[in-house]
Amino acid sequence: MELLNALFVSAPWATLRGGLHIAFLLVALYVLKQVYDLRAALGLRHLARPRAGFRFAVAGVALLFLAVLGYQASWQLSGTARPAFVAFMQLHDRRQFNPAHWIERGSILDHRGEVLAESRAGPTTDGQRLEVRRVYPHGPACAHVLGYTHPRFGTSGMEAAANVSLNGGSPETLLDWGELTRQLVTRDKRARGHDLVLNLDADLQQLAYERLRGRAGAVVMLRPADGAVRVLASSPSFDPNRVDAGLFRGTDPDARLLNRAVDGLYPPGSVFKVVLAAAALDAGLDPVLDCPAEGFTTSRRYPRIRDHDYYAARRAGRTWGGHGRIGLDRALIDSSNVYFAQLGVQLGHEAFHRAGDRFLFNHRIALTEGLSRSQFMRTARIEPIATSDRYGLAQAAIGQGKVLVTPAQMALIAAAVANDGVAMRPRLTTGEPAATLGRFMSDATARRLSGMMRRVVSEGTGRGIDTPELAIAGKTGTAQNPFGASHSWFIGFAPAGSGQAAAGLAVAVLVEQGGYGSTTAAPIARDLLLRAQQRGLLP
Repeated sequence: MELLNALFVSAPWATLRGGLHIAFLLVALYVLKQVYDLRAALGLRHLARPRAGFRFAVAGVALLFLAVLGYQASWQLSGTARPAFVAFMQLHDRRQFNPAHWIERGSILDHRGEVLAESRAGPTTDGQRLEVRRVYPHGPACAHVLGYTHPRFGTSGMEAAANVSLNGGSPETLLDWGELTRQLVTRDKRARGHDLVLNLDADLQQLAYERLRGRAGAVVMLRPADGAVRVLASSPSFDPNRVDAGLFRGTDPDARLLNRAVDGLYPPGSVFKVVLAAAALDAGLDPVLDCPAEGFTTSRRYPRIRDHDYYAARRAGRTWGGHGRIGLDRALIDSSNVYFAQLGVQLGHEAFHRAGDRFLFNHRIALTEGLSRSQFMRTARIEPIATSDRYGLAQAAIGQGKVLVTPAQMALIAAAVANDGVAMRPRLTTGEPAATLGRFMSDATARRLSGMMRRVVSEGTGRGIDTPELAIAGKTGTAQNPFGASHSWFIGFAPAGSGQAAAGLAVAVLVEQGGYGSTTAAPIARDLLLRAQQRGLLP
């Protein structure tokens, strides 16, 4: 083995490799000639001569066999000229003389050039040689976005999506390929892959992860104008610097590998009222409805849907008189379940499901394009509601029942409100052009909702995070969870009003079993938006 190591790292290897190609072909021709001469020498004239078709078949099989051998030899001896080969050898061949390990994998950077992942050369544990290790300075905070690259467990996340480019693949000219191959063979200069620049902001990503404080949840922040993703945080997480087999056994109670931001499906609770309000306004519905304290139901067979004020008063030993007759604006500001349950029934099943299609529910959206592998986000899952099931429709209208969403989708909806109703495709990498996903709502509806969401923060359920430094618009949510305490939600954007929202930032925060959205999720969103303003990311 030591002799092979010395051979493959020596300077004459390039010449020797070419000689091996020629020698292989000469040996193959010699073997064919010997077989032909042997047949002639034996002179088996007493045997029947094979038919011409049989001879052609044998010749075809022989040529096919030689082609396979030739391709295998070319794959092994000239593999450094193939990006797929280099990636394969990096992941699956741990022999010391493997030239693919000599590549210094490209770095992954945030939009300001801060290093998120890089390769560093250092001695092995036995001190006998140098090796290149992948290092993730932000550890668990960026793990679900970046993924990992590991000799045993392969790659994931952006490390997998941009694997070929990070390894130096897909150069622009043949001269570039030749230089990469020469560097791998001669090792006079360490071959280096291409860097990858993400739209993430490392400081905001770290803050989001820290504010979750180890609780299960997710934070997504993006720019409404062009979909640039600034934060994509998920907790609990794992340390990509120390990937071990225990992470993949399927018995992890914290599900650390799950990217809750793009793959976690949760009941949205009251943040879904933004969707229903948009659907109603676009359908021409803007009613004033009676919202009594005793609540609303579609049948005596089902429990009444009540407002949270009713339960708060009962816990305090008081009697609450209900909201009375209110319109859509006040219903959203005070987050009235009774109003939106009735509004959902008035909207009807067909219009409700059309709204789901318009908001791209039950879809996947690509977060990256143009790389060797795409990264996707799930949007939402809404099961069909039978036209006879009016109570199921009322439950769905307040974000319960058969409605599940991802935090990424709720951030996208908040961004669409800020961007006059147009949803831009979320983009993780800086090199991709902005692209429109579609219009979620009319511009008039978006402007109306923007004003309503600003009032939610200035005078409604989100007033606890109102700050003079920044005009925040948003919607709180407290989603009932059949497996424990309620989930805490907040979606919003800043700055609101004055036509600046599209140039700002939209955010969605989810904290599993976090209780009220106003007390747990909303402060996290406020802190992120204020930090973004301090960093010059908000107008």
